[in-house]
Amino acid sequence: MRRTSFANWPCSVARTMDLLGDWWTPLVLREAFYGIRRFDEFQQELGIARNTLAERLRRLVAAGLLEKRVYETQPVRHEYLLTESGRDFYGVILAMTRWGDRWLADEQGPPVITRHETCGHDTHGEVVCSSCKEPLAWEDVTARPGPGYPPKLLGRPDVRRRFRLEDPEAPQDPDPTPAAG
Repeated sequence: MRRTSFANWPCSVARTMDLLGDWWTPLVLREAFYGIRRFDEFQQELGIARNTLAERLRRLVAAGLLEKRVYETQPVRHEYLLTESGRDFYGVILAMTRWGDRWLADEQGPPVITRHETCGHDTHGEVVCSSCKEPLAWEDVTARPGPGYPPKLLGRPDVRRRFRLEDPEAPQDPDPTPAAG
């Protein structure tokens, strides 16, 4: 059965999920963040089938999150190194970990603690506003179509509802400034 591709959807979440594709891919990346580089090490740590691992590594290399480098020539063996794009995925892993620690950890607490070596404290991932640095909460943000959103979709009623866009047929107030009062 073929899976639906989200690669061309006008949504970064859908495109990211298209790349991840399954539960093994983020776990392969997690292991790369733990310092795992070689095929046999990934396979041993994850207990993943070799053919499944080979496919996930191929996908991550093709997508530019990992770089495949030869480390031995007789026989030829490769290691997989995080690229800039791959290292940038760390925030996603931290956000997933934070959520899992809060909602899925048992009474013993989180299974892994993240230590920030720069300041020497244990920490957790936190999504904050890039301008004011306050934590971002769902109820405090609004999604708007960005410059990459397909203009042809902006007229659809479902899209207009999603982004709370004004009805193009509704009469517009000629003076957008609020009334004094």
